Amino acid sequence: MSTEMVFFSLILFVISVLGLLAGLIMKNKPLVRIFGTLIAASVLYFVTIFAIFVSDMMGLDELFGTFYYLIPVVSSILIFALIFLNIWKLFKKKARVVISISLAGAIGLSSIGVMGYVFYDWSLPIDTTEGEMPLYRYEPFAENTRAADLDSESTLKLAGKFPAFDDESMLILTEKLPILDGATALYPLYSSFARANYPVGDYDVYDIEYIEDTDRIIANSPVICQSTDSAFTSLINGDTDIAFLMGISKEQQERADALGVELTLTPIGREAFVFFVNKRNKIDGVSSEDIRRIYTGEMTNWKEAGGGNAVIRAYQRPEGSGSQTRLIEIMDGKQVVAPETEVYSSMMGMYEVVAGYKNYKNSLGYSFLYYIRDMAGENKIKFLTIDGVAPTVETIASGEYPFINDFYAVTVSNRSDLDPIKAENIEKFILWMQSEQGQSLVSKTGYVPLKNLE
Repeated sequence: MSTEMVFFSLILFVISVLGLLAGLIMKNKPLVRIFGTLIAASVLYFVTIFAIFVSDMMGLDELFGTFYYLIPVVSSILIFALIFLNIWKLFKKKARVVISISLAGAIGLSSIGVMGYVFYDWSLPIDTTEGEMPLYRYEPFAENTRAADLDSESTLKLAGKFPAFDDESMLILTEKLPILDGATALYPLYSSFARANYPVGDYDVYDIEYIEDTDRIIANSPVICQSTDSAFTSLINGDTDIAFLMGISKEQQERADALGVELTLTPIGREAFVFFVNKRNKIDGVSSEDIRRIYTGEMTNWKEAGGGNAVIRAYQRPEGSGSQTRLIEIMDGKQVVAPETEVYSSMMGMYEVVAGYKNYKNSLGYSFLYYIRDMAGENKIKFLTIDGVAPTVETIASGEYPFINDFYAVTVSNRSDLDPIKAENIEKFILWMQSEQGQSLVSKTGYVPLKNLE
């Protein structure tokens, strides 16, 4: 329930108070009775709306589902009945007939509208992601996996050097295999890399043990996904071997330097950083400078960018996330305004709030093209053109789209604890990612391979 509804009911309350005062001053008993009833009804309606607003903040709308939104409708009907019964005798017989017919028609039309809304709400698919992308769909060897396949056998054949997965003990032999981790948006890609080169097994993307009161982890699967910042932390701590990231932030580089960790960022593909709005938003495109002005707080209304007259709700991600790091990069040194309540810990959370049909249509979010187009689904949102250019595979490949960046396989170059065979496998694996086969998987997954940009 929006704050606008609370303010509306508050205004209704104030108007009723003024009407009651007018009636008292005029000393007209029927008028006093009418406005006295109105003020009582307004108080009830205000309390109802305010209670719904508070319960929204507590998340009770998720508990009661669609019927939750019928509460103000039912409340309005009951309050109207209160007014109707209290002032009914003030009208003559003919007037009562006219009023009754009018009310019956109004209630009938309102009921049709409400039920239409309810059935529409029921027709929508139920989302079960709870703000997170279900990555198990992309696990390397899961049944009906969405991970991409090579057209032929891999030339690297890391999988052929080690025993296959032990079905009885459900243990994965990772002693010589690089442990892979990374950004959510890149998991489908490096899962495909593992599918081409690792032993067949049940590689649970979430099979991670977090060591209490530390930043350390134990990966029970050689292919996991913790999201950008956690993946970076595990890499510099030596708990994983390759982190697939869209880049690293200044703060992350400082953390690595403090530990004496030397990083190597090997580009393996390219991607577009995109901005999107709800499909109901009239805006279709903005300029690069518009984006900078929005996220510095200089531009606050869509009409300034050629859209409708609506306040811009510009959502953000936490610092250290891949998308927030990229936003900071494109700001050209300008300071990003950090909102207190409109920061979403996951990309899916940001997508859902912008895409939601119950949400404000004036919202703005950002992410990487592949994540929204192929993982989340773009049917509920609209990508904005930037400087007149839409984000597509073609405009990324040509370099025409303005917000393009490489993504990387990040490794630690000065580790001394690595098994020599594992160190050799890491080096060969990364070279393979840049080979024709590796780049074909980049393309099949939905990203733009490096070779298209040479």
